[in-house]
Amino acid sequence: MTEKLSDTARKTVLEPLLSAGWTLEEDRDAITKTFSFGDFTEAFAWMTRAAMFAEKWNHHPEWTNVYNKVHVTLTTHDVDGLSSLDAKLARKLDGL
Repeated sequence: MTEKLSDTARKTVLEPLLSAGWTLEEDRDAITKTFSFGDFTEAFAWMTRAAMFAEKWNHHPEWTNVYNKVHVTLTTHDVDGLSSLDAKLARKLDGL
């Protein structure tokens, strides 16, 4: 079962993500980042690759796409906050 990140884990896990451009949301326990691409096709192709991992890991992002930008929010609804799944998916999205 997935658990909410502990205070110790948060510091260890989130610090590298924050350094990579992710930000903490102010009104809930979630992280966000906007990814920019050359055009709509590149953005959509990235979303398709990301969707494969999200489905495989059964952890789906909240996201919106407008032309060449994809805004992603990660949180684990089952624990009402951030979990290791969010960090794992964030690292994968950064690597795509």
